[in-house]
Amino acid sequence: MSTTKRTDYLSWNEYFMFHAKMAAQRSKDPNTQVGACIVDLQKKIIGTGYNGLPNGCNDDDFPWERQAEDEYNTKYPYVVHGEINAILNVDAKIPPGCEMFVTMFPCNECAKAIIQCGIKRVYYNFIKNEDSVSNRTSRRMFEKAGIELIYYQPNKSIELTI
Repeated sequence: MSTTKRTDYLSWNEYFMFHAKMAAQRSKDPNTQVGACIVDLQKKIIGTGYNGLPNGCNDDDFPWERQAEDEYNTKYPYVVHGEINAILNVDAKIPPGCEMFVTMFPCNECAKAIIQCGIKRVYYNFIKNEDSVSNRTSRRMFEKAGIELIYYQPNKSIELTI
């Protein structure tokens, strides 16, 4: 039996990004799974979310297609993004100075909500279509609002075993 503490434990950032990745696994989206985790200044998780349909909307009754002749028949008008779900899942007002860990760089709509609720730092694990209007818009708003953006790759490959 060892008498010294472990040295191969997860850092706080690895722990929180792991929670975001775990939340993403709840998504029913066949193409894109996004998870988010909001953390307060005391290193407590106060909200998590993933991309999916709003409460009360059965996943089997709505389309999951990315393309169709009519956008009405795609997933886009229906799915709530993981970042928005994490914000909505917080039990009270989000305290100042919180951080968000998200598996994918936030779109411009999520960026507006993140800024509006007072989150001060966003860690993201992946960026899709970096030069898209949505991503450029998000970066511009985050910069003007003083939100720190951190591209984050965990140091460890984390596998959950139960």
